[in-house]
Amino acid sequence: MSSPFAPLFSLQEVCKDYPLAEKGGQQLQQVWSLLRGHSPRHVFRALSDVSFSIHRGESLGLVGVNGAGKSTLLKLMAGVVTPTHGTIERNARVGALLELGAGFHQEYSGRDNVFLACALMGLSRRETLERLDGILAFADIGEHIDQPIKHYSSGMIVRLGFAVATSVTPEVLITDEVLAVGDESFQKKCMTWMESFLAGGGTLLLCSHSMYHIQKMCRQALWLHEGRVRMQGSAADVIRSYLAWHEERDRATKAKSSAELAAQQAGGIYQVKSMFLNGRDSAEPILLPPRGTLTVSGRLHSPDGRTPQVAVGIVRADGTPVYGIVSEMDGHALTAGADGLFRYAITFPELPLLPGRYVARSHAMDPEGLRLFDHVERPFEMGGTSREFGYLQLRHEWHDDPEVPSPP
Repeated sequence: MSSPFAPLFSLQEVCKDYPLAEKGGQQLQQVWSLLRGHSPRHVFRALSDVSFSIHRGESLGLVGVNGAGKSTLLKLMAGVVTPTHGTIERNARVGALLELGAGFHQEYSGRDNVFLACALMGLSRRETLERLDGILAFADIGEHIDQPIKHYSSGMIVRLGFAVATSVTPEVLITDEVLAVGDESFQKKCMTWMESFLAGGGTLLLCSHSMYHIQKMCRQALWLHEGRVRMQGSAADVIRSYLAWHEERDRATKAKSSAELAAQQAGGIYQVKSMFLNGRDSAEPILLPPRGTLTVSGRLHSPDGRTPQVAVGIVRADGTPVYGIVSEMDGHALTAGADGLFRYAITFPELPLLPGRYVARSHAMDPEGLRLFDHVERPFEMGGTSREFGYLQLRHEWHDDPEVPSPP
């Protein structure tokens, strides 16, 4: 008998290989080799050295781009496929919502498919009849329940599939993009069910491209990248890093702006020689607490000794502008040090940015503040958790305005 503190799932150095399709006569050779128990010569490794565990009552979100190995991992955990290397221990009754409606018979009615699916899950006809009203109410497809499902829309099939799959409450529920299909009312119904499932002590593994759903439903998250675990931890931390990676990747693919091209072509006459965030000069992002203070400082080179201007800006990791200011706007004049370089420092107290990855930029400008020349940037992250939208966390207060007349 397993310990009550033992993990419900435990994966140790799990790998999964898929044979690559051969051409011509090599296909027959590959089949013959597999039948003889030999490993295929050419394989694609979908997962590599994946290790983690899930305990009772935990909720784990699985994130990653298409092709990262998420679906393969879910199938391994559900027992649909077996690992090539490594071990998977299961100590729970598992319910998997991987391909809703995949086992339905196209010629049967929805009602008949309910009985068929429940029988495959081990329920007797009497047990199915006891659950039938709840299943039909959850699916909410009306009179279509007695029509062949070959005439159903994809949304109707998903509704029926989810209703059937959740009619037997598992200890661990594994879901793959369930909340990405169906209309808004169906999504709310699914989320309400899963919240109730978690509140009752259930364990959830949710795979989704919606960071909102991951953060709402899951306390922990695991980021798969190219078949490997890139990061695992609290959902807020993993999502922040995952979105920052996306933004930086998007930014890298964008064409450089005309201003940046002009600055490069100018040859860096006025140059940013150094730049610091809170006293640090590092390509690695610093982490600020919510409403933390950020000081951007550095040194500029002037080729003719005239006092340059400096522009300081903050952008999201994808390059979306958030804020910018030039020293000339506030009438601030930079001073030269003994080394001939002009020093600058600007402090942003209680920075009202939402959690995420940002970039601070310093631009060297001519004394007139008309042209941008050189620029340097440093990344930073805002910590914390928030379900607000946008970039800024604005102070606010909800109240009833007594001056607004009530409707008649």
